[in-house]
Amino acid sequence: MTEISPVGDHVRLGDLGEHKILEHILRPRYGGVRGFGDDCAVLDAPEGLRGELVATTDSCPTPLVTILGETDPYHAGWLLATINLSDLAAAGATPIGLVVNYTLPKTTTAGEFRRLLDGVDACTETHGTKVVGGDLRDGPVRQLTATAIGRCVPGSRLGRAGAEVGDRLLLVGSPGYLWSYALLVEEQARLPESLVAEIRQRACRPTAQVTAGRTLATAGLARAAMDVSDGLFPTVRTLCGANGLGARVTTDIQLDEALVDVCKQSGLGRFELAQAWGDWTLVVAVRPQDVELAKKTLAGEGIAAQEIGTLVPREQGVSLDDGEKTELWDGIAQERFSPSSWHGGDLPKLITEVLGRRAG
Repeated sequence: MTEISPVGDHVRLGDLGEHKILEHILRPRYGGVRGFGDDCAVLDAPEGLRGELVATTDSCPTPLVTILGETDPYHAGWLLATINLSDLAAAGATPIGLVVNYTLPKTTTAGEFRRLLDGVDACTETHGTKVVGGDLRDGPVRQLTATAIGRCVPGSRLGRAGAEVGDRLLLVGSPGYLWSYALLVEEQARLPESLVAEIRQRACRPTAQVTAGRTLATAGLARAAMDVSDGLFPTVRTLCGANGLGARVTTDIQLDEALVDVCKQSGLGRFELAQAWGDWTLVVAVRPQDVELAKKTLAGEGIAAQEIGTLVPREQGVSLDDGEKTELWDGIAQERFSPSSWHGGDLPKLITEVLGRRAG
């Protein structure tokens, strides 16, 4: 039986925001569904299939790199696949296929369509999977959606719940590349051409942490996980909410050397760059005694990971620790159905909104 929602039928979604839509409309209706609120839905596996099937679906917005001058449809195709595969990573799943849905204007050229397909196919191949089906239709504007299906080793599936007080938070992957490239394009920083090319490559072709999620899950080293699709603050806040906990997060987050240089030149702290969205990292809850093993295991796969915080009792809230003081974290979130929902825009203004600084 569906629970009664406290939100009346007259309330606009834009007045609620994504978080309240989830809690007050979707959770009362679907909260009893296994896996509700996680990055992936849980499917009943066919008889005789070893493992647990999971699925996720996401649409691809206008990529930030398009605003940065990267108009090749290849980048949108790559991002569409990454967005969906990143959710499988948060479940600890191995991808087994991607189903795509393309709505394209009739003015789209065959060459543009092929480049879009090239991006999707290259990304799925990089992550060890492929497109297995889909749909194509015409429409006034381009809309790209995909559904990714994966399989978890029995008993290893990760969700957002499962963490406890004292667990450590690991940030898996290398944050900061997308918005570093934005700062370089905006000429807030300058680097040698070879470094700019590397940062551009990482910004245009982000990697979902599929190997990391699967490795930690199958080794029993992760208790809960979520991909950083909307920024570090909403990710930590959501994990805390799913577990009835708070968190104390350090501002001393490490970045790759070239990105540290970008921070210095543009007047940013490392944390301001690291907390932004767009690099498809994971936040994983790990037992204190498993932190070093988890980091060593990932390092063996060539994957960066760093400890960024501790889960604490709920009454302590979600706070930042700069080494001298601890204060509540009122962070930046890309929340749908809110003023911070991503719809593109003017680059200097976006830098101000997303990185919390003056541009120019």
